[in-house]
Amino acid sequence: MEQPVQNAIRNRRSIREFTDQPVQSDLLEQIISAGIWAPSGLNNQPWRFVIICDEEIRAQLAALTHYAHIVKAAPALIAVYLDQEKMYDRVKDHQAVGACIQNMLLTAHELELGAVWLGQILANKEQVNAVLGLSGRYELAALLAFGYPRHRSQQSQRQPLETFILHEFGGTAP
Repeated sequence: MEQPVQNAIRNRRSIREFTDQPVQSDLLEQIISAGIWAPSGLNNQPWRFVIICDEEIRAQLAALTHYAHIVKAAPALIAVYLDQEKMYDRVKDHQAVGACIQNMLLTAHELELGAVWLGQILANKEQVNAVLGLSGRYELAALLAFGYPRHRSQQSQRQPLETFILHEFGGTAP
C-alpha cells in the first residue's frame, strides 16, 4: 500500500543551502494554501503571512538572526504570524500555527523545494515587525526559508518508538 503522507513525513529534511534560482510566486501561494488548511480551534484560522523575495529586506532580516547566512541565501522567505485579534486561546493557537507550518514544509517538499523553519529570530520579533511594517497585533511565529536545494544529502535519525511512549492503557494484543 502506497503511503505518500508517511513517506513525505519521513523523507522531508530541513534544507539550509539553496541555489540562486528564484522560487515562483505560484509555488509560494501553493505552500501558503496548504498551511491555511491546518486545523485550528474554533476554526479561527489565526495565521497570517508575509512573502519576502526582496534581497534588501532579506538582508535586513538576516541582521536580526544568528542564521543570517540562511536568510540571505534563501531566494524566498515566508514570515508566519499569529493575528492576536483572531486568537482565542494562546496555547491552542500556537499549536495550530505549528500544524500550519508543518503543512507548509511538507508541501515545499512535495514541490521539490527545500525549506527550513527558523525560530531563533523570534528573539528579535519586534525588530522583524518594524522591518516588515507590521504592528504589534501580529506576533511572529516563525520565519521559513525556501529555495531549490543545493543538495539533498541531509541525514536524520529518530530514537526507537518505545523511548517516547510513557504508558499504554488498554489496547489490543497482537
